[in-house]
Amino acid sequence: MHGPHMLFEGNDVEALDEVVTGEFSPHGLRVGRGDSSPARFRRLHRQGLALYELGWGVPVEVVAGELPDFHNVHIPLAGGSSVRVAGREVAASCSVAGPGMTLGMSLSATADTLILFLPQAVVDNAVAAQTGEPPAAALRFDPALADGDPAVAAWLATARAFAQFTASPLAARSPLAAAHFEQVLVHGLVDLQPHDHSAARPAYAHPALPRVVRRAMAYCEEHAGEPISVADMAAAARVSPRTLQDRFRTDFGTTPAAHLRRVRLDRVHQDLLRIADGSASGTVAEVATRWGFTHLGRFAAYYREAYGQVPSRTAEPDPGRQAGIRGPVGG
Repeated sequence: MHGPHMLFEGNDVEALDEVVTGEFSPHGLRVGRGDSSPARFRRLHRQGLALYELGWGVPVEVVAGELPDFHNVHIPLAGGSSVRVAGREVAASCSVAGPGMTLGMSLSATADTLILFLPQAVVDNAVAAQTGEPPAAALRFDPALADGDPAVAAWLATARAFAQFTASPLAARSPLAAAHFEQVLVHGLVDLQPHDHSAARPAYAHPALPRVVRRAMAYCEEHAGEPISVADMAAAARVSPRTLQDRFRTDFGTTPAAHLRRVRLDRVHQDLLRIADGSASGTVAEVATRWGFTHLGRFAAYYREAYGQVPSRTAEPDPGRQAGIRGPVGG
């Protein structure tokens, strides 16, 4: 199906809920009191992935069990909203939840939301294109999309641009153009949003990167836990520090030091997730120090900017999974 299609418009919230359930998955719905306006649910695009715009018109609480075989990206367009993934409130305004993760939303009457629906198979295929084989299990993305990160902000802008593109004459006449938009969104999300399969494809392995940059990035990956410097990275890349700075600025819009910091933050993040699921132990300070962060205040600021929450929140046990919440939750 190509082009926007109105799935529901009106004031019957129960009827809207049936349509939403048919497009996504069973969930519980609690309708709050307050001002109301006509609800609207539009399917903007459905091909390899789907894109929707949804406004309930009344304050609602949506409570889903573990999502089945799709990833749901929540991008607010207007009004107030909060999202809980795996029982935790997401600190960022935009979020992603996927197979096996519980999802809950509190939406104001004026909330208007762009919803990107990514089938698990589409995301798995993107991973397979990068690593040579599909993941053994569905990716678990970090729920918070940190829009302070320029790359994330650019991805979100692309998603909003795609929503506008779907109503254009070009979209109607060129399904292949829409398919290219889909690939940008899927591969962009897999590349920029931290997930539990990130280690399967080291960043430095990308064949499109200049050899100098790949050498420096490989050195970062292999020595992230050691007290290395930009000079060490440049020596590994066989160029001068200034040349390395120029290449990183040209190819990534960043610096070697900032890239090393992001690699170390990712290692911290993965260790904290293991603490949260009980497969590892330790404190935030111990993990941060292990990966080269000696100033804990600056580390916490870097971490919050990258992941949309404080590190101690990441390390907390997943209450939804511990309580054994499974399947749809009734309203």
